[in-house]
Order: sequence, then C-alpha cells, then structure tokens
Amino acid sequence: MHNAKGLLGRIVRDKLWRFGYRRSLCSLKLTSEDLDYQVLVEGSGCSRTAILNRPPALNALTTHMGYRLQKLYKNWEEDPNIGFVMMKGSGRAFCAGGDIVSLYHLRTRGSPDAIREFFSSLYSFIYLLGTYLKPHVAILNGVTMGGGTGVSIPGTFRVATDRTIFATPETIIGFHPDAGASFNLSHLPGRLGEYLGLTGLKLSGAEMLACGLATHYIRSEEVPVMEEQLKKLLTDDPSVVESCLEKCAEVAHPEKTGVIRRIDLLEKCFSHDTVEEIIDSLEIEASRRKDTWCITTLRRLKESSPLSLKVALRSIREGRLQTLDQCLIREYRMSLQGLIGPMSGNFCEGVRARLIDKDEAPKWDPPSLEKVSEDMVDDYFCALTPTEPDLDLPVKLRESI
Repeated sequence: MHNAKGLLGRIVRDKLWRFGYRRSLCSLKLTSEDLDYQVLVEGSGCSRTAILNRPPALNALTTHMGYRLQKLYKNWEEDPNIGFVMMKGSGRAFCAGGDIVSLYHLRTRGSPDAIREFFSSLYSFIYLLGTYLKPHVAILNGVTMGGGTGVSIPGTFRVATDRTIFATPETIIGFHPDAGASFNLSHLPGRLGEYLGLTGLKLSGAEMLACGLATHYIRSEEVPVMEEQLKKLLTDDPSVVESCLEKCAEVAHPEKTGVIRRIDLLEKCFSHDTVEEIIDSLEIEASRRKDTWCITTLRRLKESSPLSLKVALRSIREGRLQTLDQCLIREYRMSLQGLIGPMSGNFCEGVRARLIDKDEAPKWDPPSLEKVSEDMVDDYFCALTPTEPDLDLPVKLRESI
C-alpha cells in the first residue's frame, strides 16, 4: 500500500509538471508535498543545492517557492555542518522570473492580498540572499530573466555558460524591472543598466562575465564536472570555493557587435535625463551610423509601455544611490502600484498581448511618452494608501549578525 501511494504521488506530480501550471497555482488544490517539489534539495558533504523545479514554466517563481527558499536558506545558514550553498534550475532554464501569468490571473480575479504575499515572499528571500553569511554559487545554465536575476545576482558567485540568456524585460509587459533590479542594474559599468532596464534586451553569458553580472564562465557541457568538484569541498571559506570555480572556469569574449563593445555609445545616448532625450539621441546616432543595433534598440523602446519606461529610468537612477534593502522596499511599493493600483491596467494589457492572446498589440495607457505626466510617475513610487505597510525586512537583525 505504501508503494502504491508513492507511485500515485509520482504520477500526480508528473501530470502537474506536464500541465505546466498554466492555471494559477491558487486555483489548484496542491498538497504541501506537491508544492515543495517546486524547489528540490540536493545534499553532498558540507554543501546544499536548491533546485528550482518548474521546468515546463522555465522555473518561474511562485509564492510558495519564495517561502520555501527562505526556510531552506535560513536553516542552512544556521547549520554549522553546512559550509556553502548552491542554486540551479531544472531543464533548459535557470529561472525565467516571477510567474507573471499567475499574477495576471490574480489581478483579474481581484486577489490583492495574494499579490502582496507573492512580492513579499520573493523580495524577502532576495534580501536574505544579499546578506547571506555563507558562500553562495548560482549556476545560470539557461534562461535567467526578471526575478531569476533577483534570486541569483545578490549571491557571492554567479556562473554563466554558453546557454545563459540574461534579460530584464519588464517594460515590454507594462511593468518595471524589479526583484532588486534597480540595485543590480544601477551598479553596472556606465549606462549599461539603463539600457538593459529600459529595453529588456538580452545579454549572453560572455557578456554577463564582461560586465560583472557573472563572476565565472564555463561551457554548459562542463557544468556537471564543476558541480562534482564543488560537492567534494569541505569548507565554508569563500576563497576556497572561488579557487575551485577558477580551476573550472574559462575565458569568454563577448561578440564584437554586442552591447558590451558599445559602452561609449551607451554613455552618449542613455545618460540623458529623460526617456525622450534618450530616444532622440538614439535616432540621431541611427541616422548617422546606419547601425542595426541603434535601430533594434529604438524599436524595442517604442514597443514598450511609455509609463514603464519613465518609471524604470527613475527607478534605476534612484537605485544608484540606495542600498539593496532600500531598493527592495521601494520596488515593493512600485510593484503593488503596478499590479493593484490605478495604473495596473498596463501590466494586464502587456501580459494579455504578449502571453495570453499573443497578438503583440498592447494598448498602453497613456499611449505615448508625452502623455505620461510627472504626477503619474510620482504616484508609481508611492504607497497604495497612506496606511499601506511597507515591505518588512529584518534589516537591523541581519546587520547585527
């Protein structure tokens, strides 16, 4: 009977994986055990590995995953027998970000508390990772986008591969770069952060290494070898973990036509104070250079939500002067505005056009940059109501450890 129950459980879980969680998780009656399978655990020696495990959904993050990661990481941090922690994804992705389709359904059904809980659980884990006391290795072997960058970049080491695709594509769905993006992007060389945050265009693994988003690079077929070497370590010393990574790592050079080779041009175009000035500068360069890169960048900006572009630019500029916890607290306010507040229609319209109906024809509100007022942008950075609580992060506790 016990074996029969175990077999039945595996069959149910297998069906759930193939189903791909197309419906909101809130509408599925899953057991705690089923939900725990969204984050698997491997243990070897004095290391532990968290495996993001929703491959049909490219390991998109859910509220339960945020809570489970917090619980696991807190336990591992307190366990003297565990020296360091790793994170990776199942299948062809590391993590494609938050489960925005489920968030879309929560928004259309009118479930504001569930939306609050999602962002709170995710951002709280990101803060925990950013202040983690043990070495952390994120293996970014595949798609690493949106919230997937948030649950990896704050850690000690980030290993990119030839399969890594990095992006923060939120403006294209009427949202803003979140999950700590305003902190991470704002600390990149030159104006690369503004470019990535506004356009949502991709970086390769080699480009991540070149700009500092990744600390190491390795060919994807060598990842299992690297993992085995790491699992043999009996240490909590980050320099020992780093030495192991260095022995496995390879030199990687970004493409000559890629954005990393255009840092001076980014400075020239993306250092302006407004999105309108950025676009004007790019149009001048496009007419002078006849450069397909300029044309592609312009096209992407013009496809994005005008309000999201202005919000993203201000967010990244503010992030340059803030700590990670300050960025997360501010982004929490912004995310609630973007999904629950008066301007949340842009997120719904963006997800509808890109992921639900897939007509690629979102009707943004406002429809153009000139119709986005300063008051609209200011409101996006405010709490939903005067009594809306901010994200509660254990800043004093973590700083005192």
